[in-house]
Amino acid sequence: MSSLVTSAKVAVNGVHLHYQQTGEGEHAVLLLPGMLGSGETDFGPQIKNLNKKLFTVVAWDPRGYGHSRPPDRDFPMDFFERDAKDAVDLMKTLNFKKVSLLGWSDGGITALIAAAKYPLYINKMVIWGANAYVTDEDEKIYQGIRDVSKWSEKTREPLKTLYGYDYFAKTCEKWVDGIQQFKHLPDGNICRHLLPLVQCPTLIVHGEKDPLVPRPHADFIHKHVKGSRLHLMPEGKHNLHLRFADEFNKLVEDFLQ
Repeated sequence: MSSLVTSAKVAVNGVHLHYQQTGEGEHAVLLLPGMLGSGETDFGPQIKNLNKKLFTVVAWDPRGYGHSRPPDRDFPMDFFERDAKDAVDLMKTLNFKKVSLLGWSDGGITALIAAAKYPLYINKMVIWGANAYVTDEDEKIYQGIRDVSKWSEKTREPLKTLYGYDYFAKTCEKWVDGIQQFKHLPDGNICRHLLPLVQCPTLIVHGEKDPLVPRPHADFIHKHVKGSRLHLMPEGKHNLHLRFADEFNKLVEDFLQ
């Protein structure tokens, strides 16, 4: 099977979005990265190893992230909705009739919004490390990652290489301010009002040792997305799809088929 990965940029909603694509299966799958993320930094084992006979896998860089620059990333109140529309419009521009979504962290929030707002276009969805609202506890966690000089070198290096230190550091601070906007809304709402609108089969994966997203977030999404499945990984942290890539990929392939 071809292990070829192509990358390109395409004009969508006034910006040039970068994506990687691999596989030749009938089932289109879009990988949605997390905060500051890109296809190459966030999804190496998925791009490499998800079944290329069954799936056509696309990993995108949201506007202002990865190689989808310019523009610089900004965080207006509707940045998740904007990403959701960009993601769906990208896949439509690439002529996919219907897609499944794999969303990590912020990409999981984007996936939930996309599934709620474009139900006819979304086939199935897997999300992990996502939250539908922001609490006081979450706010403390976000403040703890604001200063990238305090990150572990292992987490910091790929992003420093991708962006250069200044853009990386500045954008992380902007992200913290951006996500904290939701704290001022009733119930800290990001997308809780949209969860009942999700119609597609949904798998929520949660790492029980995730230091960034406490378990109640996964439980809340599971409760409010009807018919969803919750799969717990006892040793999983926030990056469970990288740390336990084989187990994660098998889980995903079984669910998507």
